[in-house]
Amino acid sequence: MEVGACLRAIFKEGKMATTSDFRNGLVIKLNDEIYTIVEFLHVKPGKGGAFVRTKLKKVTDGSVIDRTFRAGERVEDVRLEDREMEFLYRDNNLLYFMDCETYEQHPLTENQLGEGLKFLKENTVVTAKFHEGEPLLVELPFFVDLQIVDTDPGLRGDTASGGSKPAKLETGAVIQVPLFVKNGSTVRVDTRTGEYVERVSP
Repeated sequence: MEVGACLRAIFKEGKMATTSDFRNGLVIKLNDEIYTIVEFLHVKPGKGGAFVRTKLKKVTDGSVIDRTFRAGERVEDVRLEDREMEFLYRDNNLLYFMDCETYEQHPLTENQLGEGLKFLKENTVVTAKFHEGEPLLVELPFFVDLQIVDTDPGLRGDTASGGSKPAKLETGAVIQVPLFVKNGSTVRVDTRTGEYVERVSP
């Protein structure tokens, strides 16, 4: 993708949110640490006040904690700046990305990529979430096209969608694909679910 195709969207500075604003993926600050909400559940017991159970993922190291909030409790809602960045290369446990607008390079850790790491290949343009000039999180495109490098041969002439088999992608990830997909084929993968979508080329 050309640099000119990279877009930038700037959001407002952080503000206070309440538990009614909670949603998966919301970024909040607690005790000077930044977390994303992984899960939440509103609970209204028969006695006592309502509360919200959450699982929070720390952005810096990927650790997950359980935290309970009183209903209506206020937290700092961290508003992030979206920037398009291109993945350049990996150096040990760091992955280097280039800001499509400034050409500045940023090293990120595997934890900042999360599950999307297994579908990331060089030159992929991703959306990075910045806070105070530093990238916190990276989101891959919803769909990526990757080549199959290792899978067992399917049945000759089998184009049915009923059966499936494991297939290793060029990034090292293993997904389930239809029996007719073969080595060298390029397939489209949903990065949110890790599922095969369609065959792009034979």
